[in-house]
Parts: sequence; structure tokens; C-alpha cells
Amino acid sequence: MEPAVLGGRLASSLIRPLVRKLFVPDGPGAGLVDKPVRLTDLVSFRGEKRTLGEKEVHRLAGRLVAEAVASPGERPFPPDEETAVTDALARRLLALGDLDMDDVQAVRLGSHELARRLHRQAPPPDGLTADACVFLDSATQWACLHVLEFFTRRSTFVARTLVQQTRGQAELIAKVDELITRTPRPDARDTAFERRYLPYVAERHNHLTIYGIDLRDSPDRWPLEVAYLTLEATTDREDDRDAVSGEDASGRTVRMPADETLDRKPRVLLRGDAGSGKTTLVQWLAVTAAREGTRIPYVLPLRTLVRTGPLPAPAAFLSAVGCPLSPPDGWAERVLTTGRALVLVDGLDEVPEADRHATRDWLRGLIHAYPGNRWLLTTRPTAVRADWLSQEGFRELSLAAMGRTEVATFVHRWHEAARAPEYEQPLLDSLRTKRDLSRLATNPLMCGLICALHRERRGYLPTGRKELYDAALTMLLARRDRERGMGTVEGPDLGEEAQLELLQRIAYAMVLSGRSEMAVETAEGIVERALPSLASAAGQGDVSAVLRTLLLRSGVLRRPAEGVVDFVHRTFQDYLAARYAVEEGHLPVLVGRAGDTQWEDVIRMAVAHARPRERAAVLRGLLAEDTPRLTLLALACLEHTTALDPVVRTEVEDRAAELIPPRTVEAAWELAGAGPLVLELLPGPERLTAEEALGVTVTASVLGREEPDGALAVLRRFRDHPDLGVRRQLAGTWHRFGTEEYADEVLDHLDRTGLFLDCETPAQLAALARMRPWTRLDVSGRHQIEDIAAAVPEPAAVTELRFRENPLLTDLDALRRFTSLGRLTLSECPNARGLERLSPLHLTELVLDPVADLTGLRDLPSLNLLSVVQELPGPGLTEALPAGAPLDFLFLGGDSTNATGLRGLGHWKTLHTLSLGPLATELTAADWREVAALPGLTHLYLNAAIIRDLPASIGCMPELPGVQVLQVYAMEGTEHLAALAPRLPGLHSVVLRNRPGHSFPVTDFQPLFPDADVTLYER
Repeated sequence: MEPAVLGGRLASSLIRPLVRKLFVPDGPGAGLVDKPVRLTDLVSFRGEKRTLGEKEVHRLAGRLVAEAVASPGERPFPPDEETAVTDALARRLLALGDLDMDDVQAVRLGSHELARRLHRQAPPPDGLTADACVFLDSATQWACLHVLEFFTRRSTFVARTLVQQTRGQAELIAKVDELITRTPRPDARDTAFERRYLPYVAERHNHLTIYGIDLRDSPDRWPLEVAYLTLEATTDREDDRDAVSGEDASGRTVRMPADETLDRKPRVLLRGDAGSGKTTLVQWLAVTAAREGTRIPYVLPLRTLVRTGPLPAPAAFLSAVGCPLSPPDGWAERVLTTGRALVLVDGLDEVPEADRHATRDWLRGLIHAYPGNRWLLTTRPTAVRADWLSQEGFRELSLAAMGRTEVATFVHRWHEAARAPEYEQPLLDSLRTKRDLSRLATNPLMCGLICALHRERRGYLPTGRKELYDAALTMLLARRDRERGMGTVEGPDLGEEAQLELLQRIAYAMVLSGRSEMAVETAEGIVERALPSLASAAGQGDVSAVLRTLLLRSGVLRRPAEGVVDFVHRTFQDYLAARYAVEEGHLPVLVGRAGDTQWEDVIRMAVAHARPRERAAVLRGLLAEDTPRLTLLALACLEHTTALDPVVRTEVEDRAAELIPPRTVEAAWELAGAGPLVLELLPGPERLTAEEALGVTVTASVLGREEPDGALAVLRRFRDHPDLGVRRQLAGTWHRFGTEEYADEVLDHLDRTGLFLDCETPAQLAALARMRPWTRLDVSGRHQIEDIAAAVPEPAAVTELRFRENPLLTDLDALRRFTSLGRLTLSECPNARGLERLSPLHLTELVLDPVADLTGLRDLPSLNLLSVVQELPGPGLTEALPAGAPLDFLFLGGDSTNATGLRGLGHWKTLHTLSLGPLATELTAADWREVAALPGLTHLYLNAAIIRDLPASIGCMPELPGVQVLQVYAMEGTEHLAALAPRLPGLHSVVLRNRPGHSFPVTDFQPLFPDADVTLYER
């Protein structure tokens, strides 16, 4: 019921007296005090001036409701709800006394908002019908109208309102004055120009051409907001990680949306492979900034800038990229000086190597002159070295390859824009099941080509890279305007072969010059020299017309700016250049450039195009360099060789077999140094030995930082491997990959037997909660024990826990929920206390290094392994250690024996192994008598520091005939072990372990123990 309708039932003569009774009479004055008079001071049923009680409010509300029901017309609600409605209305009126505002604020709210405040403040009506609730809300609003009218008629209201308005205006004036002082008024001409420039940028860059989309009945380009796909950027450098994402300082790869990188750091150098979406990201950032008006974007493609001569000053930014708008004099400098610019420099890799030093000087000059702006530079991964602009504060990120989710999203959007939904699901199924195809679909370029070919061929897909490019070029070059139903088109009608011939000559010229862009005049010269040999193009027009036809119809060559041509993507340029190099017999030139990683794809495609004898020559040339990378490049070329001299094939495979699979960890690290090319050559687990499988997983793990998706594809194949070493490698390399994805794809599939799972970050703990239970966990870093416990879905399944470097670990009571816990390690958890609270657990092994308090250690009677390094309390071991525990292994090191020595050690008759040191105090003859009193002692482990630094300790050692195994660890090779041999006559085995950085021959010590096997384990 609307208030106007209710007003017909409730006359103002009834409402107004009620409102006057609700509020106390006016007081004198205009309310000029600083503290306003709140409504709680004005209502008549609160405070000292009470003139109306709550019962009276209920009676007045009842009268209002009764009058409304009794008036002519349809009843507003059922008769049996009258009492409930009355009570609810009374409660809302009484809520006036609980509103924290004064009358001026109430009037400023208005009747609707005041009614809503009363509705929220009062208890909700219980059990009312919808009609009754509508009546109640309308009655409340009608009453609020009269309340506000009453306020405006009060004698103090107008005066108080004027006072508040005056104060508010003074405050506003002060703030505006301060804002004007801080922000000078921009020139009106600048503002007017930016109103034209920003829409121009948004329109110019708000579209993408998607390969193959310009087929019959399909648009030839997409709006950017439809085509744009958010990809991820990654970093694993320590300084980059802290600066870009403060939430992960654990040495792990950080992943973030690529379009948010400048929000985290104002200077970013973004690396990405060909077709990975770098230019699309630049367009997206420019369009977003232009539309939001947050920054003034400058899109500066270096391929265009280096062609026009010296790199431009800010005043020439727009003219250098072909912008038709003319800014006011000094506009660009003013934008940059005030720090409002977003400078997007695209394509460092497209600058000739000889010009990159000058390009860096140009960038440095701009950055130092205008330091407050945001800068994004893009490049291929190997074009510039890692620290190319690090001194200028640039943080380096890499554009990650598309994962399965991004590929699926791209495929969906492509088919939606192409209006071909019937092909979407079959293609997704093929991408999931065909490994070779899925390896190609790692960036937007290749995904677009695959989608287009799949649709054009009605579900048939090429299986190799050369076949894919062949098919893509056939599709792009052979499409005719008449296929689109347009009939005869203007210009020369060039056949596919003629177009290929012209395009590959242009591509080869670009590759040789080290550029990805060419002046129109240069391209016309190449076309002019080629035309006499092309019969199909003869007589069809002049050179300009032929080049214009290539630009308009080929779909491969384009004109990005006036007076310049380039290929839609560098991939096509490399492919076509390789084709021409083979035709012209220039393969030795390619082999001579093999040391440059930029030529890898050209060489691989050249081998694919070449004849068998030519392929053999190229591969032999690569092998002749005798470097791991070129040997592996030769192996990668075999993918494209249908026919090849079997002797050469065997030689390549044999040479590569020395590298792949790697048979040691050292060889795996060396192999990873050859770069991401290795990943596509690594074999699966079939027919590999355990050592070879471990080598493959180590190689892929090392490359996980550089190429995480490719490395993950390799490691995923080993997740069911039975070998413990392989499974340990898979579990231990989690930090190099995306936390959730690696957990889902690898960790959750591993056989847990013998494995620890390391968790360091909150994200890893969150992923742990979603996996199948792990029985052995190693948690390091600052985590609350409650968070750790909450991350374990089945605490009863955990049998072993390690906590490391966690000062937040204090009360150990939360560990009692791990009812099956058998082994607990507390390493560098200095504030942990309450060991006695672990007594309900059947702990058998405990390692402490150190904790806050050892007093509860005596209450753990089930221990059979114990390790302690901090000073034990009490005069002897029996007062500090659990006397009733069946100890089998005891390690005492550091300060543990400072007060107790080894007094009381003979109490533990079950002790089988004693490990000592390094110790802070000498061992006495009395201490050694305690050792001699152990009837079951067969293993004695000594830290070499005892022998080197505490020689008197060894001099006091008695004969221990029961010891059969001696282990001396952390040796430097200078220790005198001769004194041990006569004291340990029962030795069968002596194990020596070196200290890292120290080496020595085992033969130096074998003569000392003629009756024992002496073994050296080197670290």
C-alpha cells in the first residue's frame, strides 16, 4: 500500500497529534553547541522529559491501525492480524529513540530512508502476511513524512540547519582550496585534446584479427573485450617476487594476471614467446586506460619506431606511430612530467641487435627525465639479457603459456565469435587426447590456427607443426573473394604458389636483416625482382598493385603503419624464410646461424622443407658443433624428417642418447641448461630405468621455472612411477609450479609410501586440505598451529610431522588431534612448550632442535628414538629424559650434556645406537663408563668435531667390544682416527661422511681398521 493511498485512510489530523506527543517540547536557543542534540534526547519516551510512555505509544499505534481498518474500502490485511500489526507499528515508532542522529540529519535522509532505518532498528515482524507487511511499511513511511514535517517546524531547526550548512561549506571550501594547491589546474587545451585522444586510442586498439576467423559468414576480427584472454605472468627472482607479490617470500614461482602487473610494480619488462599474447596485452592495457581515463596511454611498437630513424622524443610519440591527431605544444611532456602516462613499448626483440644499445639509452633517458609514470616493455625471452634494465627498477616477468583452462576458454570464445558451436566440443576432445596437438596449443596464435583449421576442414586436424603451417597457409592464401560470394575482385588474381613465392622472399630478407618489419619500397623491390619468374602474376598489374593484393588478400602480410609491412606473426616469417632458404640452397647460411637461439625455428622448419640429402647436411653441420644445445636441436629436427639417411638419423639419435635420458642428477642439470627445447624431447617413463626416470624428472623440474606448463606436462607422465627417488623428486619440486594445478595434476596421484610432503606457503596448506590424506608432512615457516591442523583433512591418518622455522608454534596441545602420530620433529621452533601434553599420543620418535621448555620430556614414556641439542635440566640424564621409555636410539649434541654429562645413561639397557656431537663440553672417563654399561650398544656415531676439537674425550674412551658399526660424519680428512681402532675391537663396518666442501681418499683410513669394511659417502 503506497503512502498516498494510506493517507486517504489516516487523516493528518490523527497523525500530527501523535507525532507531537512523540517528541518533547522545544528548548530555547539555536543549538549552536558543538555536540548536536540527538533524537534520543528529543523523543518523549526517553530521558528525563518523559511525557509519553511506551503503553501510550502502543495505544496511539492501535488507534491509527483501527482508523485505517475502519475506513471505507477493502481491508488492507486480514482481521486476525490487527493486534500483530499494531504491536509492530508501535515497535517501529519506539525505535526512534534508538537512532543515532539528530533532526537535521533525519531531514537530510528523507522519509524513505528514515522509514528504512526504523525498519532495520526495530525487531522484525514475526509471522505477518505479505499484505500486513505492505501496510506496516506504508504506515511507517506515512508517519515518517509527518515526523520530518514536525522537525522542520520546530523553532530550533532552521537555526541549527543554517549553522551546520555554514560549517559544512567552510570545510568544503578549505578542502577545495587544498586540492587546488596540490593539483594545479590543467591547461584547457590539454583537457580538450585528451577528450579526443583517449577515445581514439580505445577505438584504434579495440580489435584483434583472429587467424581463420575471416571465412565465409564470419567476421574478420573480434572486439578486444570478446577476444582478450587473461593470461598469467610469472617470476621466480627473489627481488621481483617481493616487489610484485608480497604474499610469497618462500622462493617459489609467483603467478599473477598479466594485466595486473603494472598495478603491483610501475616498471615491468615482460618476456614472452612468439604468439604468446604480448601485443594483445599491450592493446588491452591501452584500451582499458583510455576508457577509464586513469592514465594517458602511449602504444610504441619498436618495429615502427626504428624504421623511421632516431627514436622519437615525447613530442613526436603520436606522429611516429601514425596518430592523425595533433596535440597542443608541450602536451606529451606535461603528461609525462605529472606522472600520468602509461608507456607501452612493444617488441624489443624486433629491434636489430646492433640498435638495442641505443634503444636502451633512449629508454633510460625517458625514464630518468620522467620518473613517475608506468612502463611496460615486451620482448621475446632471449632477445635481451636478464639484467638489461634492472638498474632502472624494471621487474622482469614472463608471460606463461596457456594452460588447459585458458585453452578451453579460448576455444569457447573462438567458436562463439565464429558462430560455429558444433565444432567446439570435438576440438576440445582432440586437444585433450592428442598429445602432439595439445603441445602446439600453448599460445593464442596457435590456438586460433588450430580452431580455424578444424572448422575449415570440418573436424580434420593436422598432426605436426609443418603440416599445421602448411594447412594454415593454404587456408589463408587460397581463400578467394568469390568463396565469400563476392564475385570478381579488383586487383591481380594471384595463385597460392605465386603468393608463397613472393612472401617467402620478403620473409627471408627480413630474417637475414634481423628485422621483423620492412619498408614498403624495399618490399616492392623484392616483388619487382621476383615478378618476371612468376608466370601466373605476369601482366596482372604493376609492382604496387601486386604488393597491395598481398596485403589485402593473403592474410599473412599486413601494413601496421604507413610505409611499412610486416607479417601478422613472426612464426609465419620464420616458416616462409626457411622454405625460401631451402629452395635457394642457403642451408649453410642457416647452419652458420645455429648458435643464435632466434634461428631455432627457422632451422627446424628448413629441415622439414629440405630434401633428404640436404637434411643430412644440415644435421651433420649441427652435430659438428658438438654442443648439447645443437645436438638437441638436431634431435628436435628429426620430428620433421620423413625421409633421411639412416646413418645420419642413427648418428643424431646416438649423440642425443648420450644426453637424453640423463642418467645422473648432474647430467640432468647440465641437460636443463640447453633450455626449454629439451622438454619436447624428454621421453615418458616407459622403458626407462629408475635412474633415467629420475634424471628426466630432475631436468623437467629445473626447467619448471622457465617453462612451467611444458615441464608439468613431462612430470605428469611420471606421477604413477613406483620408484621412491622419482616420487621424492615429484613431491619436492612443488614450489616451481602453480600450487593448485601441481597438486591436482601430480601430487594427489602419487603413492605416498616413503614420501614427505613439504608445505611452506598458505596456498600450499590450502591445497593440502583438498588432497587425499598424506601420512608424513613437513611444514616450515610462520604458521599458526590451528591453521596447520585445519589444513589436514584427516588428522588421524598422519603418522609423522616435521615443523621447521616456526616461531609462532607455541602450545603443542593442538597436536593431540593427530592420534596416530608416531614421529615428531621440532626444528627451530624456539617458542614451543608443553611437551607433557603429547603424553596421550603413542610417540615413538622425537627430535627437538630446540624448544622453549624440556621439562615435559620426562612424561613421554613410549619413545624409542630421541634427539636433543639444548641443555638438559637436572644433574643427570635420568632426571631429564623419560626414564621409563624403551630408548633404542639417542642423539645428544650441542649443549645437551653441559650440566648432565652422560650420567645415568646406563639406565637405558635397550639402547642400540648412541650418536654424539658436536658437543660443547669434554667427555670424561665417568661418562664413558656409562656408555660401557650399555649391554645392547652396537652402533656408535661420532661427529668429527669431537675428534678434532675435544681430543681428550677420545683419550678417556675405554674399550667397547660390543660396538660393531662406527660412523664418523662431518669429516674434513685431517682427523686422527687411529685412537679409535684399539678401543673398538669388534668393528665390522666403518662409515665415513665428509663435510661439504672437503674431500679425501678413503684409502687414507682403510689401514686403520683392517678387520672392517671402510666406506666413504661423499656429499
